[in-house]
Amino acid sequence: MHTRPKRDWILIANTTRARVLQQEAGSAMLVLESFVHPAGRGVRTDAPTDARQKECTRFAHELAQFLEFEARQGHYASLVIFASTSFVDELRAGLGKITQRLLVGIHEQDLTSVGVAELERRISHELSLSAH
Repeated sequence: MHTRPKRDWILIANTTRARVLQQEAGSAMLVLESFVHPAGRGVRTDAPTDARQKECTRFAHELAQFLEFEARQGHYASLVIFASTSFVDELRAGLGKITQRLLVGIHEQDLTSVGVAELERRISHELSLSAH
């Protein structure tokens, strides 16, 4: 019987950008998808709060739909989310049932501007801290 390797996914997100990374045992971290939500950036900081909130919610919903679709396809076995404090609740609220089952951790930390080499080190460090 052939078993597929356990694929762990990591979502790194804030209100305007996101990346989905894949980690398999013994392999380097791989960027699978990148998302940019320019509408979130285009909302002026002096715009009404509800306009900014609406864009934040829209992007969180887009990411949650992607994750749920991929979970239904069996493309990952677990999910960890690293997101800016202002975006965590929006993401959590939008997650589908399968995604919620596969979710093993949420970290309120914005790593969207960190390069891939540094990202692997930072994520490993954070995950080892939460394992204790």
